[in-house]
Amino acid sequence: MSAAGAADPRSVKVNLTAGTGMEIEWKDGHRSSYGFTWLRDACPCAMCDDERAKSGRGIGQPAALAPGALPMFKPAPKPLKAEPVGKYAIKFQWNDGHELGIYSWQFLREHCPCAECGSGGAQVPAPASSQAQ
Repeated sequence: MSAAGAADPRSVKVNLTAGTGMEIEWKDGHRSSYGFTWLRDACPCAMCDDERAKSGRGIGQPAALAPGALPMFKPAPKPLKAEPVGKYAIKFQWNDGHELGIYSWQFLREHCPCAECGSGGAQVPAPASSQAQ
């Protein structure tokens, strides 16, 4: 199967009622599970991407509290609605009002958080160069 075909889902299950996350079975047989907290922290919209870049956070990593700040109660991220975007992505309307992120199947496959992929929700690092030092 081509690399492009591997990023196509066979089935997608969004557990809105249970609030547990999203499960994808890919056409190559691989299965990925994404928690809603990880998905919200990985939002690929320009606004969230810019905020992550400025703070040095990786995709799926939560925002750090400012030094000396006390943690405030904040409801866990949960989508109120999920809808397909064409045949290439999914979009969520989050309980914090955010709804700009379009999660492409390719983005989700590249950032699969499973142990097999070894990314832990972040992009897998490129292999080390074989150059002599």
